[in-house]
Amino acid sequence: MRVWVDLTNSPHVLVLRPVVDALRAQGHEVEVTVRDFAQTIGLAERFGMAHTVIGRHRGEKLGAKALGLADRSLALARWARPRRFDLALGHGSNDVSVAARLLRIPCSTMFDYEWAKVQHTVNCRLAQAVVVPEAIPLDRLAPYGTTPAKHRPYAGLKEEYYLHDFEPDPGVAAELGLDLSRPLAIVRTPPAVSLYHRFENPLFAQVLERLEGQQAVVLPRVASQRAELEGRGWVVPEHAVDAQSLIALADVVISAGGTMNREAVALGTPVWTTFEGRLGAVDERLIAEGRLHRLERAEDLVLEKRAGAAGARVRRDPQVLVDLLTSPLRR
Repeated sequence: MRVWVDLTNSPHVLVLRPVVDALRAQGHEVEVTVRDFAQTIGLAERFGMAHTVIGRHRGEKLGAKALGLADRSLALARWARPRRFDLALGHGSNDVSVAARLLRIPCSTMFDYEWAKVQHTVNCRLAQAVVVPEAIPLDRLAPYGTTPAKHRPYAGLKEEYYLHDFEPDPGVAAELGLDLSRPLAIVRTPPAVSLYHRFENPLFAQVLERLEGQQAVVLPRVASQRAELEGRGWVVPEHAVDAQSLIALADVVISAGGTMNREAVALGTPVWTTFEGRLGAVDERLIAEGRLHRLERAEDLVLEKRAGAAGARVRRDPQVLVDLLTSPLRR
């Protein structure tokens, strides 16, 4: 079987790495395309994932996104046509879904936040399998074109699958000049270029003010965010780093996005969300279970050494995701 995997954002490298590894271990041929955005290329290189770079992010305006979708989808289709793939996979990649439809290649899509309406209206209608956490009810996906025949739910968090074999590397602390005897916060900036988060986040700015003079690693998404953060006393990495080890070693994680929050949950690290958009079903469940906390006032955040080891971990077999993603070929 010849499989095509498209990566359009940094977390997608992490999510689909074990899927790619498992498919190759089973003897399948896998080729990977990458969009030039955030740390996607850097992470693919760090994990030794051979790839072809096609296209770039066109910016946050809706018109630019539409142009980017059309241009990159056509470029992907031109690249993929002579390769005769049997299946295309993506995590929220509209581009690969459109290109696969143009080439009449079966396609599977993954995501775990259901309110990115524009993205899911494209993907769910074009894909033959929609792979999502079981926490998301089918009635939230049906308006996008997800039918019971396409619906492929899985237990738990996607992070519990791709972190199944992960063990933290303390060396990342030395690499960044951190002192693990002091309290450590890991902070992730808001997804400012995402359509579903198109507004300022004053709470996040207040969190940064509260962390002035304390030991914190702030992980920006794009170069413009890095420029705003540099020179204010925090550690702001210039390249893709081992964020999962940082999370495991940290005393608290504060993130305005989603993936890093759930990585902290999966690794047993206390975590606060400053996300101000509409909560998805996964985060709703985690908050109800007390595994994720919603930060409403910056003064509620206390940075101190946590007592004892990390919380309990759940490790899930990535083969579950492989089977769901490849299910269109077994119909």
